[in-house]
Amino acid sequence: MPIDNSQPGTSQNVSPEIKPSQEQAVAPSDVAFLQGKVFDGTPIQTGFIAWGGDYATFYGNGGFRTREGTIFAKHGLNLQLAAGDDMKLQAQAYKEGRTPYLRGTYEMVTNAIFEQGLCADPATCPLYAFQMTWSQGDHLVVQEGIKSIKDLKGKRVALQRGGPHMSMLYGILTDDHLSWTDVQIVWCDTLTGKGSPIEALRSGQADAAFAITPDMIGLTGGLDVVGTGAEGTVKNARVLVSTAQRVFTIADTYWVNPTYYRDHVNEVRAFAVAYLEAVEAVIRLRKAHEVSGSTEYQGLLALSQEILGTGVLPTSEDAHGLLLDAQFVGYAGNLAFIDPKNEHGFDALATQANRMAESLGQTTKSIAFARVPDTFWQDEIFKQSLSESLTVEAKPRFNAEAVRTEISGLDSEGFGSRSMLSFTISFEPNQMTFSEDQYRDQYDRALTLLDKYPRAVLVIRGHADPTAVLRDFVNAAIENGMLKRTGTSPTDYQYFYNGEPLALEAIAKVIAIVSSGTFKTGGANPRETLQEAQKLTRDRAEAVRSSFLQFAEEKGKRIDESQIAFDGVGVGEPMVARPRSEQEAAANRRVEFVLTRVTGEASTTADFDF
Repeated sequence: MPIDNSQPGTSQNVSPEIKPSQEQAVAPSDVAFLQGKVFDGTPIQTGFIAWGGDYATFYGNGGFRTREGTIFAKHGLNLQLAAGDDMKLQAQAYKEGRTPYLRGTYEMVTNAIFEQGLCADPATCPLYAFQMTWSQGDHLVVQEGIKSIKDLKGKRVALQRGGPHMSMLYGILTDDHLSWTDVQIVWCDTLTGKGSPIEALRSGQADAAFAITPDMIGLTGGLDVVGTGAEGTVKNARVLVSTAQRVFTIADTYWVNPTYYRDHVNEVRAFAVAYLEAVEAVIRLRKAHEVSGSTEYQGLLALSQEILGTGVLPTSEDAHGLLLDAQFVGYAGNLAFIDPKNEHGFDALATQANRMAESLGQTTKSIAFARVPDTFWQDEIFKQSLSESLTVEAKPRFNAEAVRTEISGLDSEGFGSRSMLSFTISFEPNQMTFSEDQYRDQYDRALTLLDKYPRAVLVIRGHADPTAVLRDFVNAAIENGMLKRTGTSPTDYQYFYNGEPLALEAIAKVIAIVSSGTFKTGGANPRETLQEAQKLTRDRAEAVRSSFLQFAEEKGKRIDESQIAFDGVGVGEPMVARPRSEQEAAANRRVEFVLTRVTGEASTTADFDF
């Protein structure tokens, strides 16, 4: 299938040579993978998108056209790369026979299958070929006032039509029992730049928008910071959900025409092998760069800037960051992806794609998406060409001690700025045992969230009712002359602490007084009552964690225990600050499951993950 150089939307007219900036200070003659001659002959066209996972394609190919001496050349490939962020144009080239490949996220391709009717003819219904990465660089940025997923209800959410974030929104909404109809979709034509979701957010046309990392930083200043309004950021905008935590959301993939696959199976396999081999090489270059610097790696960053454009990657630092956002899966990850038991693999995503298409009115009939056969992956060439990604050892994703330290230092406001969703379980006074049967629904929900958000921490937070602390404080403070009370009944009592009005509902102020005060009393000491409540809630949270882990073990679910933290909040965050009934007191007795982000210091890293 030869290239049509007149195809709109491709990058054939952009020179494949590096044009290094002064900042990169690297010449093509210093970079080995750019020194070979561009292959003669008619190349096969394939796409790329604005994503760090495509760096391995750029490196393996030596630029837009395959060069002699590159990994792709070694495997007998002769490719021409073309811009593919506009999936409609990619699908058009595919249907017209100008390329046998489709490059996009799983949802970009499946959405094109529905919208462009690619499976109307079995001879053109694309076969899934291989996975490149999971994204860790796509983000839902929200305006002030949206503090959790459930707060999206009724809000305007901007995303690119047919782009990489449709299934991300669909998944996020279902995580907190919402649907498409609960939000107002603001459809945008482009992923970045003019006409994009971030422009809709900036202009006030949207309350939330999806963005890749460089654009997210422009909106907020960073993943765990809030926009100040300075330097182009949007005041009080922040990231609500990111694939840095909800990792198994956006799978980057290649698909192939079934007829072409039948006639060129060895070439398609060579493409998969060459890509995975290039991934291993890029990871080695990145590590060398981080330790002592690497001219070859700098050359790759400069090439990626040239291919994707300085509008997307203004600096080499931006180019480096986009690569870090790509979580490569390697050979072992590709095998895991096609495992029917994988809850975020090919089959699971196919089910989700069909449900999403039906909910959007794109189809009334499900499509059975096909993939290359398992035998595709059993060829010895993979073992002969690959090393680091053949097997991947599962390791804890978090430093448990660092997580504990970080969690203990967060107050309710700190949790609010990092949390994505939360739900609670209630219990009786003095309850310390928790039945797996009694809390099955909540535990099942927690298991689902842990699987979807493998880079987020689930914090189990215990809360106590403040009634006893308030009672003991009032009695002791009045006895010690610190507190004056007026009124004749609890409904009209007014309190004055050191001559100043004190509302018992101001629980933070009451706790501060109790913590710092000295009480001489014949009755209960409020400071001891406060400390007992703190310990009780911590012990209760730990008991829930143990019960939950036992539940997971009995269900045969593999749990990374470093992902589950617990903390005792005491009486500091009551639902009802001054309870006046048993019903209100019961609302305060709860254990809260909070899905939250932690900083990089509390996380571990891995070259490959799946």
